[in-house]
Amino acid sequence: MSMKAILVSLFLLGSTPEASTPALPPEALAAPPISDDSPTAWACTVDTLREGKECVFESDAAASASGAEQATANRKLLKDISRALCTEAVGNAREGRTDATLIALCERRYVAAADQCGLAGGTPIVDAKGRFAPGARTCYRGLSSVLQEVQLMATVAAPCCECAARRGCPGTGDRCYADVSQQQTSPATLACLSERCEDVCSVVLPAPTGASSASPTAREQQRSSRSGSASL
Repeated sequence: MSMKAILVSLFLLGSTPEASTPALPPEALAAPPISDDSPTAWACTVDTLREGKECVFESDAAASASGAEQATANRKLLKDISRALCTEAVGNAREGRTDATLIALCERRYVAAADQCGLAGGTPIVDAKGRFAPGARTCYRGLSSVLQEVQLMATVAAPCCECAARRGCPGTGDRCYADVSQQQTSPATLACLSERCEDVCSVVLPAPTGASSASPTAREQQRSSRSGSASL
């Protein structure tokens, strides 16, 4: 074969189109990376607010062009979910039982906290993917504190305050929930609770003075210790 024929053959061989490489499935290790902008499991959302979970502020929402309108929209969004969050907070703490007085108290406190959450209209407080904005840290913590305080009230104070209302003790309603949960109940109310509601208020009543001053928990621990020693 002449040199010319060899060159022509090489030229023709090099110009032959290669077979197309089959596309790799997305899950293949060598496949091109795919961006996933959906919220992660750690993003601060309404769900993490509801459940009291630790979270990360991931939102990258763009600044708003209308400050006043955005501030109003931010507060409205939070107020619109207040009843659902408060009802769940009380129901979860009370094993499904409702408490209209405590739910109403929660809503008032929650709305008061939400009024401070306009972020001056600089950005949406929650982006289109449901994530709280980084600038909403203080707001988010304020709302979370309200829900946690209400859950404490529901767990510790609710049964006692319901009894106090039925038995005509002073300082009932919102004041009872706050005072009992913070152990700031007035002497007159404490006396009434001790006399009329001791069975459901024993956890929040002050321990008696004198030889029997040990708290119920302490007495239970002493009995447990004695029974444990006896079994050895």
